[in-house]
Amino acid sequence: MLEAFLTSFKSTSFAVFEILILGFIGFIILKRNIISPNGLDIISKLVVEVTLPLFVFTQLLLRFKFSLYPNWYVFPFISLVINFCGFIIGFILLKIGLKSLPQKREFLALSAFQNSGYLVIPLVATLLPKDRADELLIYLFLFLLGFNLLVWSFGVYLLSGHKRKGFELGSLFSPVVVAILLGLLFSGFGVGGYIPDMVVRPLKLIGECTIPLAMLVVGGSLALIDFSRAAMKISVLINILLAKLILVPALALFVIYKFKPQGLIGLLIIIEAAVPSATSLSLISRHYKAKDADFINQGIFWTHIFSIFTLPLFLSLFSVISNA
Repeated sequence: MLEAFLTSFKSTSFAVFEILILGFIGFIILKRNIISPNGLDIISKLVVEVTLPLFVFTQLLLRFKFSLYPNWYVFPFISLVINFCGFIIGFILLKIGLKSLPQKREFLALSAFQNSGYLVIPLVATLLPKDRADELLIYLFLFLLGFNLLVWSFGVYLLSGHKRKGFELGSLFSPVVVAILLGLLFSGFGVGGYIPDMVVRPLKLIGECTIPLAMLVVGGSLALIDFSRAAMKISVLINILLAKLILVPALALFVIYKFKPQGLIGLLIIIEAAVPSATSLSLISRHYKAKDADFINQGIFWTHIFSIFTLPLFLSLFSVISNA
């Protein structure tokens, strides 16, 4: 068992390291002012509004059929369950040791919402052979339907601070959500087969730019964090890392061990449970001018740094219990 764990840890560590190289390039590009923060915003907008929706849409168009995925609705539900578990774990930690923390809402958001797309898409592509990666990406896109609906509603509510805003209805229908819905609609009515290859191929090529561009955005976003302002207290940081990188994936691992979901579904669950806090929280806090945006950004930064060690650990443990 130890040998199997070490072998799996080595392979997953290499996969995570490959992704980090892309993120590090984005980090250096920003630090050396090769592109400006405004330039990063343009790349981020390009990914969110163009390449990622096209990537999602073409994958669903070419590979998804309701007959092949009759339980497609399970994946948005899994997303909601993982986010709910993160919220509950964060709430418990607040009650136990962080009662006086002013940034309770921000802490809960960091505990509940994970980097479910930008980091997971390249990780899946790196970890698995292409046929299995394509299948897991379909699961992931369906998962993102639930995640986007929740983060742009409840996540906005948490981070809108003293303004106590609800959420913007239009934000629920982000380009990614629209791409998923259109992909499902086209598949459901069999429209995809009537779209000529000369149209699909260029859309697919643009969509395939998502993985490297997304990691450049993640790395560049981390480079913009201002540590000259009030640093996060060590006790608070430890609790964020404990909630997001240890307790949530440990709970997911226990559920997988107990109920033994089908292989790729189990892999999706452990990946989504083990990845760091969502970079989209930074976008939300910036959009709503949250007074504790620095707290959010530092939480995102440190969970990404420490996930270098925890993510391969939990993926390796998953591999061991899956093969037991």
